[in-house]
Amino acid sequence: MDIPIDSVASQAQGSLFAHSALLPGGWQRNVLLSWNAAGDLTTVACDAVPLAGTPVARGPVISGMPNLHSHTFQRAMAGLTETLGDPADSFWSWRTLMYRFAQRLQPRHLQAIGRHLYIEMLKAGYTSVCEFHYVHHDADGQRYANPAELSLRVVRAAEEVGIGMTLLPVLYQYGGLGQAEPLPHQRRFINSPEWILELRQHLQKAMPQNGNRRYGVAPHSLRAVSEASLSRLMDGLDADDPRAPVHIHIAEQTREVEECEAILGQRPVQWLLDRQPLDPRWCLVHATHMDDAEYAALARSGATVGLCPSTEANLGDGLFDAQRFLTDKGRWGIGSDSNVAVNPWAELRLLEYGQRLLHRRRNVLASPDAPVVADRLFDQAVKGGAQATGRSVAGLMVGQRADLVVIDSDAVNIAPAHPAQLLSSLVFCEHGNNLVRDVFVGGRQVIDDGQHALQVQALQGYRATLADLLEHTL
Repeated sequence: MDIPIDSVASQAQGSLFAHSALLPGGWQRNVLLSWNAAGDLTTVACDAVPLAGTPVARGPVISGMPNLHSHTFQRAMAGLTETLGDPADSFWSWRTLMYRFAQRLQPRHLQAIGRHLYIEMLKAGYTSVCEFHYVHHDADGQRYANPAELSLRVVRAAEEVGIGMTLLPVLYQYGGLGQAEPLPHQRRFINSPEWILELRQHLQKAMPQNGNRRYGVAPHSLRAVSEASLSRLMDGLDADDPRAPVHIHIAEQTREVEECEAILGQRPVQWLLDRQPLDPRWCLVHATHMDDAEYAALARSGATVGLCPSTEANLGDGLFDAQRFLTDKGRWGIGSDSNVAVNPWAELRLLEYGQRLLHRRRNVLASPDAPVVADRLFDQAVKGGAQATGRSVAGLMVGQRADLVVIDSDAVNIAPAHPAQLLSSLVFCEHGNNLVRDVFVGGRQVIDDGQHALQVQALQGYRATLADLLEHTL
């Protein structure tokens, strides 16, 4: 059953006074944050005095975290692939199980999963999400009467619960490198550059872009597109919206790199660098396996790398050498990807811990200029994530969205009088409970004292969806 859910309250001009808030220059005392009816910050004043009637934050205030990579439907299959089947179990065997699961998805399922997942994200401190959306058609590959049917389901779910969204409709043409024929289970994904561009027009007509919503594109991977189709997609996008974000999976697996070298004659990141003018609108998701030249060139391009440590660990992808990339001043952000984990602090922790295992020392991703590793990771993840969203969500600054997270000052290991330790506690101390008290997205409060107004209805819909999907799956 598809449970109807009304969206959260409409936007209103407002303000919030914080005894401590993390601004781009560091922690500040007595900060007044004000925003306009569009949800953009108009005042960020330090050493301020709260005006009469101004709400006071119930804890330290930080910026919301952008989630730059999500496959929403995969949240419903979390935990279902953790049993050995193929003795050489890997990303590729996991992908086969994921395809089987995706075959059962109906439009109502996708919206119900999205509602619940996006509330989970908000409660965790994510205030925006980039949805890498590649399930477009029905299970037989037949197109819906409304080509935007499934895309609109995830956009509406985001609108209902109040999270910011960058939707990235995925171009998916082939079953592998060398323009291989698609597999039967890939029929739901297959389209063309022209179809993706038309889909963008349908989306813009049905639910226009605004401060909380942005549309980009995503060529799925070098496995799934050709050089010619990628060029057609980019030419059409440039004519329509030359600043729209572009995301792509790349160099996630060593097998992918080896096949790319054998069939295309180059490593995947270098192949893309040589054929597309990579710039800050691009986000290369994973980019796990690069050589020295690729690390340096990608950093110079200004593109963002989308790191998803929990999913990359779950799938056995390997370790991105973040120390090398940060040394080259590369830009990056974090994503929840398959949504086996929905926790930005866990992603940052696992990113640093992976580097400690790789380089066999501590505080690897700190620097002489930024010695507190959690502070550096948070700052760069917010900035890189904002760039990948194509939206103004880069922190607590005038002109950016009023995406605010209030941390529970009563939580264990949180010392409101000493906010300089807050991010270190959030990232490196496992608390066992949610430390996010209140969340505002575009100035609209969507989490109040850890709760969302629609969470009970959303949970009911999610449980009904799980029961339906899992009855004959896996």
